[in-house]
Order: sequence, then C-alpha cells, then structure tokens
Amino acid sequence: MLPIANTVAPNIEIITRQATELEPPWRVIIHNDDITPYDFVVHLLMSIFKLAEPFADHIALTAHLTGRALVVIRPKREAETLVAKSHFAARLENFPLTFSLEPDGK
Repeated sequence: MLPIANTVAPNIEIITRQATELEPPWRVIIHNDDITPYDFVVHLLMSIFKLAEPFADHIALTAHLTGRALVVIRPKREAETLVAKSHFAARLENFPLTFSLEPDGK
C-alpha cells in the first residue's frame, strides 16, 4: 500500500441560490387538424412531452373530438421549448400540427 502524501483538500465554496419568485406556469394546448395522422400525434406526445401512451392517446382523442386539448402545464421557457420541438418535428414530416401557449389562470 502506498503512503498518502501530505495533500490539502481544496477549498470548496458552496453557493446556494434562493428562488425569490417562481416562473409562472403556462398551458401547452394542442389543436386538431384534418391532416396530421392520429398515430403521429400520439407518438409526438410520448416522445417530446414524455407522456405515457394512455395519456397521450387521451389527449390526442380529446383534441380530435373537441378541437383542442391541454397537453401539459410548465414554466413558460420550458413550454416554449416543447412547442418549438413539436412544431419542428411536425414540419419535418410536412404536417401542420399546431400547439399554442396560454397563461395558466389559476
């Protein structure tokens, strides 16, 4: 066994941040269209929004029947990122699937 050299532990400074205000929540809404295939919508909801298949299927069906459905409620920046990723994925497949954002009015 090698002897331990005289070493000095580095000074570690712990910085804590105190959140004074949480970012307000926003609703991500999916809108129905007559072109985007149902299976693609479910797949997108599962892959981008990380929803389990039963939830993704329920949201897709609700949007299909009523014209729109609530997908998730997230902080604004996260919601904007999810919408951008979803629009990008849909446009790659030439689908007009649309999502929108609304402030969560709680």
